Amino acid sequence: MKLHGNRMVAISLLCLAGSIAGAGRESKQVTTAAKAAARPGSKPAEESLFAARNFRQTAISPDGKRVAWVETLTDAAGSLAGKSVIFVGACSGGNKPVRISAGTPTAHAVEDGVAWSPDGKQLAFLSDAAKSGQSQLYVSTLNGSPSKRLTSVKGFLATPKWSPDGKTIAVLFTENATREAGPLVAETPETGEIKDAFFEQRLAIIDPATGKLRQVTPADTYIYDYDWVPDSKTILLTAAKGNGDNNWWIAELYSLDTAAAQMKPIYKPKLQIARPVVSADGKYVAFIEGLMSDEDSVGGDVFLLPVAGGEPRNLTPGRKASASLLTWTSSGKLMDAENLQGESAISEIDPVTGQIETLYRAPELLTLGYWATSVSLSADGSKAAFIRSSFSAPPEIWAGSIGKWQPLTKRNAGVKPSWGEAKSLHWKSDGLDVQGWLIYPAKFDPTKRYPMVVSVHGGPSFGVQSTWPSAFEYQMELPAHGYFLLVPNPRGSFGEGEAFTQANVRDFGYGDWRDILAGVDEAIRVAPVDPQRLGLTGWSYGGYMTMWGVTQTDRFKAAMAGAGIANWSSYYGENKIDKWMIPFFGKSVYDDPEVYARSAPLTFVKNVKTPTLIIVGDSDGECPTPQSYEFWHALNTLGVKTELVIYQHEGHMFAKPEHQRDVIRRTVAWFDDYLK
Repeated sequence: MKLHGNRMVAISLLCLAGSIAGAGRESKQVTTAAKAAARPGSKPAEESLFAARNFRQTAISPDGKRVAWVETLTDAAGSLAGKSVIFVGACSGGNKPVRISAGTPTAHAVEDGVAWSPDGKQLAFLSDAAKSGQSQLYVSTLNGSPSKRLTSVKGFLATPKWSPDGKTIAVLFTENATREAGPLVAETPETGEIKDAFFEQRLAIIDPATGKLRQVTPADTYIYDYDWVPDSKTILLTAAKGNGDNNWWIAELYSLDTAAAQMKPIYKPKLQIARPVVSADGKYVAFIEGLMSDEDSVGGDVFLLPVAGGEPRNLTPGRKASASLLTWTSSGKLMDAENLQGESAISEIDPVTGQIETLYRAPELLTLGYWATSVSLSADGSKAAFIRSSFSAPPEIWAGSIGKWQPLTKRNAGVKPSWGEAKSLHWKSDGLDVQGWLIYPAKFDPTKRYPMVVSVHGGPSFGVQSTWPSAFEYQMELPAHGYFLLVPNPRGSFGEGEAFTQANVRDFGYGDWRDILAGVDEAIRVAPVDPQRLGLTGWSYGGYMTMWGVTQTDRFKAAMAGAGIANWSSYYGENKIDKWMIPFFGKSVYDDPEVYARSAPLTFVKNVKTPTLIIVGDSDGECPTPQSYEFWHALNTLGVKTELVIYQHEGHMFAKPEHQRDVIRRTVAWFDDYLK
């Protein structure tokens, strides 16, 4: 609830019932959300975002003949929110896809986690058809007979994978867990004596014939990624002892003897390690290592290590790309899906010579369900399946030979973007090559000048690629309302190589901020942007950069900071994932407080003149609510126009559609008030 007096501010708590005025100076106020909803034509992009049917996963069979995929369900009433269905179709298209389910043909459940058996005759998957909210492992023989339920567990199951001999299935299992794993979901409220309590995600082996489940990793160790060795007796995995949400950043590579249930370490990475895959001959493991800020956001160089252990070899040193997923082919070649300067690429790496051949490169995003480029490949590497989308085309399932694939679905044929054209921009900053996206206003008129909002991505280890936005990407509403939207990938991002990703270590808010400002100048140079009507926004690290940006310049006339970080010193003791900070800051806040203070918006907060909307969830463990409150309190005290909105039981990524819509409407209304 925004007021325009110099010291008029408001804080509100959003719950399912609506908005409740809090510590504002007046109780009767018109909210930015209400203003947005009242304006004619206020929701064009909003409907595009919510109308698209999304896909969670795709997997091609080992022989490349069939493709399984997971689709989300939607309906006008929202009763199917979170539900999903599994289909299997021919890689070549043609025949109508067949639905695979643990329930009845008309029932709806959460079904995902598809995994093909080595012979391609069975499909393992997860479903909560038996009890809502509790997934179990099922196997379908794909012949029309009912799927077989294998487990009756309590807790969370994830990432099933068949052993190479097809006799067992491995699965990640968090027994008795009270919520989904990961720091992005809403945290469980804590009361009473606070302890470092956690649930460990362990690896379990399941016999498909009997359904017998055996946990084979220690009770004090959290398992992240894994892959079978071809002998079907050994698994290589990444793991760390202790709190799983927090310790991914210090995970090591282990070898697991499944019969003896014994783990032994084989490699301790210098930075973060992810996506280990074992070669077809069982001699080598390839993995991605680099500087990463989020567990699900993977990028780095490709390393090769003997399965027996030893010194790894970097196969991609100096390459101006960020690997995000690896796959071995049956012929011994290593396939690399990567972000290559903002584009999706599939490359083939010769593990002996290190020679790299780019087989396919395009601006659209190809993914099997991850946040970055990733494809599912047949055993020989000749065919692929993936979810394909771009800023101009909503997601669909595609499959076929490399570079000759075709669509298998047309679920979103009637969904059109309500924003304008997206162009890839390239510019120089401090001698570095920087890339970003400039999204044009809808119904663009080249004779007019438009306001522009800069949207900074989270991470910082992430790279924005051309993909259809999710319903939570509130910033995509802005071009539908007559704004340019600049989405930069400054230093610290993926796509320009590991040196570029590491270029903001101990330098948050300085070099990366110069890159963003240089991108603003480039956008003004190439497009009819009004330099007097600039806005700034972002979520997570982007929320931090928004808070930081308004302390560094008055160039932006309005800002919206989502789930930001105002004070690195207090943040270190408040967040639930402090292990991620050491690689970026070098030491803990207790050992080097100066480097944290140097990059804190609160250090320079007296410079702020920009009206700033602040948004956060009340159960955010990654960027806790007090960080937003601290920044709002400072602006309030200093007489800067501001508003703080806290959403009830939302984590780092908002899950409730009504809250997602409210964020969209508030953001548009805020920028409309100050930039129009």
